[in-house]
Amino acid sequence: MKNIQVIDGALNSVYDVFTATDEEFALIFPGDQDVAFIDEVYARAPESVLDDAFERIWTRRIPKREAVGIHGILFYELEVKKQFYPTRRDEEARNPDGTKLR
Repeated sequence: MKNIQVIDGALNSVYDVFTATDEEFALIFPGDQDVAFIDEVYARAPESVLDDAFERIWTRRIPKREAVGIHGILFYELEVKKQFYPTRRDEEARNPDGTKLR
């Protein structure tokens, strides 16, 4: 199982963490990616397959204090963040001018 933190653009978002099976995780984060944007996720796979996977994932929320690592970050409604993650890998986050964020 892998942990996914959901970062939502909603004002009242609480950035929950959910567990996903390896298969579910791979649907959201292909290859070595660990950052995803929901519109791109739905552009890569059939909607019905993703809806089923998310329905299962949403039943597995875990308190942050119990999470042993965050394996992926899933953004909702935050298109502006795409510019900071051109490779969709968190450790490779960049400013728009190409300089490292870390």
